[in-house]
Amino acid sequence: MVQTHPRLRELKFTLYRIFRNPSAIIGFSLLIFFTSVAVFAPQIAPPKYAHNPYLMPHKGFSPTPKPPSDKHIFGTTAGQYDIFYGVVWGTRTAFKIGLFVVIIAAFVGVSLGAIAGYFGGIIDEILMRVTDVMWAIPTLVLAMAIVVAFGSGLDKIMIALAMVQWRWYVRVIRAEILTLRDQDYIHAAKTMGVSEYKIIMRHILPNAIYPVLIMASMDMGSMVITASFMSFLGLGAPKGFADWGQMVALARNYIVGPPGDPLKFWFTIVIPGGCIVLFVLAWNLIGDALRDAFDPKLRRR
Repeated sequence: MVQTHPRLRELKFTLYRIFRNPSAIIGFSLLIFFTSVAVFAPQIAPPKYAHNPYLMPHKGFSPTPKPPSDKHIFGTTAGQYDIFYGVVWGTRTAFKIGLFVVIIAAFVGVSLGAIAGYFGGIIDEILMRVTDVMWAIPTLVLAMAIVVAFGSGLDKIMIALAMVQWRWYVRVIRAEILTLRDQDYIHAAKTMGVSEYKIIMRHILPNAIYPVLIMASMDMGSMVITASFMSFLGLGAPKGFADWGQMVALARNYIVGPPGDPLKFWFTIVIPGGCIVLFVLAWNLIGDALRDAFDPKLRRR
């Protein structure tokens, strides 16, 4: 009888735990949908401006949105920007924001947290006191202050969020490493003369990284909604840029329609706002499924 390798057996069990969860199926289905839209954006909504495909095409400058029609299937927002084009290319913007912030913040946070947790002592004290100082300021307030200081723009928002979000990862990975560094297999590796770097990379991080993966999944959605809020306030992308937050900002004067017809301009808010909600929901559902699959207290239930 052929024995399955333990790692392969655990991988199969993990995938089984993930995909038997209805929430995970919904989350991954939404993620596949948004990924497909982002990948095939040039085919779904051919760009009008080849030098910058993220500029939404518009015809005219009327401030009054127009309802869906044959030419504009989702209608137009203020300034006659095409909503369909904006939500399609805004999907790429959302992935760009989420991936950039999460990758940079996770890399910095995991690196600092691993050093602080493994070596301890004065290094731990210095790094954690700096982290505590950063924790004293609310995330949104600190990110907005950085953007205001260095100038508005979507790239500035991405950098500011990455500069703020790393502190979450430091604490999480440090707490995990503190529980692992005194394990017998770590002492055995030290006795055998394995270098500190190899111990961290090969023996500690692979066993401590799972909470970070769950947090990163959650942050993919939360960073997009935070960036959208800052764009709504006028700190993000310039007018006409394919960004969901910017599109909601363009429709701020039409959230409520004229007297007698308050839902006349519903499409200007519901469509880009719905994209934000579904994108965030997808990543949150995936994060919940990963937690259920990786959490030792829930894993074997």
